[in-house]
Amino acid sequence: MKLSAIKAAVAALVLAATPALAQDKLLNVSYDISRELFEALNPVFAEHWKAKSGNDVTIEQSHAGSSKQARSILEGLPADVVTFNQETDVNMLAKGGMVAENWREAFPNGASPWYSAPAFLVREGNPKNIRNWSDLAREDVQVVFPNPKTSGNGRYTYLAAYAFGLRENNGDHAATQEFVRKIMGNVPVFDTGGRAATQTFVERNIGDVLVTFEAETRQIAAQYADRGLVAITPPVSLFSAFPVAVVEENTEKNGTTELATEYLNWLYSPEAQRIVAEGGNRTANEEVTAEFADKFPQVELLTVDDVFGGWDKIETEHLASGGILDQVFTNQ
Repeated sequence: MKLSAIKAAVAALVLAATPALAQDKLLNVSYDISRELFEALNPVFAEHWKAKSGNDVTIEQSHAGSSKQARSILEGLPADVVTFNQETDVNMLAKGGMVAENWREAFPNGASPWYSAPAFLVREGNPKNIRNWSDLAREDVQVVFPNPKTSGNGRYTYLAAYAFGLRENNGDHAATQEFVRKIMGNVPVFDTGGRAATQTFVERNIGDVLVTFEAETRQIAAQYADRGLVAITPPVSLFSAFPVAVVEENTEKNGTTELATEYLNWLYSPEAQRIVAEGGNRTANEEVTAEFADKFPQVELLTVDDVFGGWDKIETEHLASGGILDQVFTNQ
């Protein structure tokens, strides 16, 4: 046998005898504006998983409007976990058999490791003096937020405006719908997701106020510090849960159920919660919440259950075809 052939045979034996480096993989399908948050979280989780399992892990991300993401999963996007900003989109997956029906019971706080609320981002000096939801209905104010039909971000904005309108109009739905209709009429363009709406406001310089989650207003203001943008948390807003779930239909096929469950559980750890708070989100951990208390202004948070009677009623009365959302959209 030639020397070269001997060397090749020896090399093959060595490679065969050497165990492959353990490499786990996870796909997290998330909402549109969570990119930076998970860019901060994922490397820290990778260290945690390495220490616990001895394996390296690659966490891939997919970002878009959460309703669009849910439909993509039903159509075949192989998500292992979802980290959404709207319960209705997880419910869509549960109805499709992808996620357990009792998904809210799988993790603490109704499977929401952090929360936020719709808030405002205005131009330097706040020239239109925008402070509260009532200002968004003024004729001289252009409002930017994503389409409530495709974006959980936009849907929370719609619901927060509706909740505020009900309070201001003593529960009068007709007057509230007219109020929301005025706000909708002040939107020059409805983008499909929160990140596109941000680009419309910041890059294209359209609108007087961007409505998005409080955490996003802070991140944008910091990112574009030279623009002098001002983040404003209104005195009243709507509690916005950020639900998570294991997509069991996929993890059972992928052999990633243990990894996916560990990943979502880890989001509740003090280590992860501090990263979440630093990113401008309000956390589920009381100790971390106390540490960052001075960074979050006081706000009265209304809830979906108290104002609307829960998500099932919202889906039936507001979001269904021909519902209230369609009515205020088509009759601006």
